[in-house]
Amino acid sequence: MSCRCDKKDRTGNCVCDILRQIVEAQRDTVDHECQIGCEQSIQDLLGDSAAPNNLDTVPVLLYCDCDPFKGFGVYNNSSRTVVASFYFRVKSVDSDCCAVLELLRDPQESQQNFTDPTRQKTANLKTTGICITVDLDCFCHVTCLPAVNACS
Repeated sequence: MSCRCDKKDRTGNCVCDILRQIVEAQRDTVDHECQIGCEQSIQDLLGDSAAPNNLDTVPVLLYCDCDPFKGFGVYNNSSRTVVASFYFRVKSVDSDCCAVLELLRDPQESQQNFTDPTRQKTANLKTTGICITVDLDCFCHVTCLPAVNACS
């Protein structure tokens, strides 16, 4: 999605705007030429394309100063394992462009930390229950992965 698009609800921050749109689409579980991208993933999530209807998440990859952003969190288990992820589910975006993001990981992934997003498995991303809060004004780019069923 272009940062210069005409939208009524624009904040002046294109990353914030697209993540807010993803939150709305995920909460409500609309033609674009790209096969992969934010608009297509939102359409797939809403069932406006030929994709399966059981989709509930648009995984996002954010960039800060042109570098992929990696979030860290701790599992609420007895070992309090610290894990990292480059991929997130947008939980909410407030009026100040602060967002709550949930780390997405493949449950079969044994590596706890990754050097770059290409090394993290993405075929079976699932929610982790680990959430972080970020200021979306700090990001310059968002990449959307194809919509998935991450909550089951």
